[in-house]
Amino acid sequence: MKLALVLALVALEAAQASPFGTVQSASVKGKLTCNGQPAGEVKVKLYDVDTFDPDDLMAEGVSKADGTFTLAGSEKENTKIDPKVNIYHKCNHKGICLKKIAIVIPKDYVSEGEVAERTFDIGEINLAGRFSGESVDCIN
Repeated sequence: MKLALVLALVALEAAQASPFGTVQSASVKGKLTCNGQPAGEVKVKLYDVDTFDPDDLMAEGVSKADGTFTLAGSEKENTKIDPKVNIYHKCNHKGICLKKIAIVIPKDYVSEGEVAERTFDIGEINLAGRFSGESVDCIN
């Protein structure tokens, strides 16, 4: 039984790393504030969430001085990608590490090809609030 599980995991990993698959893309935008003021220079990263191996970084950047950001990226996968955006910030946080908010991008916003057909708008987020699943990240 254990051998069958190990073989299944190895096969799944090999399938994800295979040269076959489809290039898929996602795009996300939003505006970040801290206590009502634009939050510029906030690190944002777009990932494809993977189950059995590390998540794939699709794009990264920082918010502009007005708090806005846009990220777009693509990844080759055998199954549909599971995009998310991570936001790393220090708003109302005194620790040496950054607070991290992860937002899942709906599958409706995943496109085939290198360029996303639609951009998911997360809207305006006040980073001063508390968010479900929020964590502290020292290695980002």
